[in-house]
Amino acid sequence: MATDVAPGVHRLGSKRVSFYLVEEGDRAVVFDAGLPGYWDGFERDLNAIGRSLDDIVAVVLTHAHSDHTGVAGKLHERGVPVHLHPGDHELMRTGKESWEREGKIGAQILRPRTLGFFGHMARNGALKGPKIDDPVAFDDGAVLDLPGRPRIVHTPGHTPGHCIIHLEGPKVVFTGDLICTWHPIIGRLGPQIMPSAFNQSSDQCLASLARLEQLDAEVVLPGHGEPWREGAAAAAARAREAGRS
Repeated sequence: MATDVAPGVHRLGSKRVSFYLVEEGDRAVVFDAGLPGYWDGFERDLNAIGRSLDDIVAVVLTHAHSDHTGVAGKLHERGVPVHLHPGDHELMRTGKESWEREGKIGAQILRPRTLGFFGHMARNGALKGPKIDDPVAFDDGAVLDLPGRPRIVHTPGHTPGHCIIHLEGPKVVFTGDLICTWHPIIGRLGPQIMPSAFNQSSDQCLASLARLEQLDAEVVLPGHGEPWREGAAAAAARAREAGRS
């Protein structure tokens, strides 16, 4: 079910995995794309807010993990361009990481909460994410000529090409997996970086928080967890305080 999180900005997906729609005039952009299994719900949500698939002019991704690229595949089949930092293009094309993650899930996967998270991911197609051969590259600092005038801020650490995306008008920032507000393994709430087992480098994630805290954004919209409404600087400070996990 779509919920309004800022003027012209809607949260989609589920409690476990969020993505977003920004509308402006007769056009709309999808920021991140949830899981592949969200497609049917996505179409229903569009209809509920008076939109259709024909209104979508682009998908803009924070990174290329399959829980952020899900509905991008079917949209791309309809001719919608998918924008992504070059550091994640190979992952988008192949579905395979060319780097080692910092840690391993290990015994933590037996936690009921962790099993629930991965079960939800598997049931909704995380193991069969879309592969897109021609993502549109953007660079750090680029302002895209799309609804919301999204500005790209490169924040590597979770993946090499991970970016956060700032919309100056509604003062929101899509943080992807730079931070979450719900820890998918231990359930801790509030701004924090993703678990070390999910990151290429948690130290680099922590360093990238400096780029988040510089943004004039009142609402922080993560891929996992509830929106944070105390501003980007406070979110970065809380995440830095929480540290690695």
